[in-house]
Amino acid sequence: MDNITIFVITGVISIAVGAVAGYFFSRKVLKKYEEEAEEKANLILKEAEINAENLKKDKILEAKEKFLKLKTEFEEDANKKKNLLISNENKLKQREQNLSKQMEQSQRKEAELDSMKENLSAQLEILKKRRNELEKMILEQVSALEKIANLSKDEALEKMMETLKDEAQTKASSFIKDIMEEAKLAANKEAKNLILKTLQRTATEHTIENCVSVFNIESDDIKGKIIGREGRNIRALESITGVEIIVDDTPEAIIISGFDPVRREIARLSLHRLVADGRIHPARIEEVVAKTQKNIEEEIVELGERTVIDLGVHGLHPELIKMVGRMRFRSSYGQNLLQHSREVAKLCATLAAELGLNAKLAKRAGLLHDIGKVVPDEPDQPHAIVGMELAKKFKEHPDVCNAIGAHHDEIEMTSMISPLIQISDSISGARPGARREVMESYIKRLKELEELALSFEGVNKCYAIQAGRELRVLVDAETVSDEQSGKLSFEISQKIEKEMQYPGQIKVTVIRETRSVSFAK
Repeated sequence: MDNITIFVITGVISIAVGAVAGYFFSRKVLKKYEEEAEEKANLILKEAEINAENLKKDKILEAKEKFLKLKTEFEEDANKKKNLLISNENKLKQREQNLSKQMEQSQRKEAELDSMKENLSAQLEILKKRRNELEKMILEQVSALEKIANLSKDEALEKMMETLKDEAQTKASSFIKDIMEEAKLAANKEAKNLILKTLQRTATEHTIENCVSVFNIESDDIKGKIIGREGRNIRALESITGVEIIVDDTPEAIIISGFDPVRREIARLSLHRLVADGRIHPARIEEVVAKTQKNIEEEIVELGERTVIDLGVHGLHPELIKMVGRMRFRSSYGQNLLQHSREVAKLCATLAAELGLNAKLAKRAGLLHDIGKVVPDEPDQPHAIVGMELAKKFKEHPDVCNAIGAHHDEIEMTSMISPLIQISDSISGARPGARREVMESYIKRLKELEELALSFEGVNKCYAIQAGRELRVLVDAETVSDEQSGKLSFEISQKIEKEMQYPGQIKVTVIRETRSVSFAK
């Protein structure tokens, strides 16, 4: 126990001694750290004082530089303003000097004017005196002349005026007459030259439209196929197309007769397709004719488009383009209507260009001047009025509409292009070989014949064939019976006798066909 106690006491004393030693050591270390920290703080304070002093000096220098700069700018600005004031003062002084000089000059001029006024007043007084003297002398001479001539002044003036008036009228009338004669001669000469130049530049071929087309075949064996058993094929073709097909002894040729060029063309193209195909029977004929009619409509549009492109007529309505194409299958007194319209368009454009008018507008009016002839429904009004209304409907230029309506004097001409259309139309129609009057009247009679038959109830189609000597009438089988068809043919023949004039006789054939169709499935 004693040893343990001693050991414990020794340990406690050692710990106490170590704690005291540690305390003094730590105080010494802390004191050392405090001294070092104080030294560092002093160093930092010294550096801060130095930096603050340097910054202060820099700011002072910067402020001085700024002040000097502002002072310099102010002095420069002040010098500029001072110089400007000096220059303005100099200018004002110069102007004052100029004004003083001008004042002196004006004063001199006023003095000169005053002297001139005095001189003029003196001269005026002299002139007044002379005038009075001259008036007295004139009065004395007039009174002396009146005594000598036994006439007053007014009477002498009247006689002199009458004499001069008669002489002036005589000379003026003779002068006007000479001028009018010269103007007429010059105008006639110029007009002839202008028309000759136009005709030379617009030379087109003349084509006379006939009522017959020839379809060439390779051998006469094909004629039998076209006729068919008991003539069924040829009858079907004639009834559908409305033309007469003449198969005679003419070698390697079949003649297609009909006054309507569209029908003849449809029949010709249909025959060509049927012969090329080899299958010729009524059903096939109907199918081919229907396709050909559709193709002809497409060809009409293509012809119209090609025509307006060739002539350089732009912006035409599609319906008008279609009607231009239909002109190809119409004739005017035997003259092809499309060729006539093209020729009129070119003549009008050339004449308008020579006269300084709008050539494009004139060409447009020339192409459309006979558009009223190809209207499908064919109204009772003159074709010029119909064409004018049609052009107005499709918003053509007012000058073009007036030219179309006035080219046969149906309405008054209001534009310079209208007389050119009339002149060009006359030139195109009057050229030798261009027209045939008899053909036009013949075609008109055939159309009237067809229209007369179509006016009866139950008639579907009507075709005048054999140069108008036969009229074939196709009726609706459901509306017209067999007994009524005979009565209808008699009524049509009686109406033709009463209302129409024609040579020889006209055969009226009424065709009634009943079809029963069924399908085997």
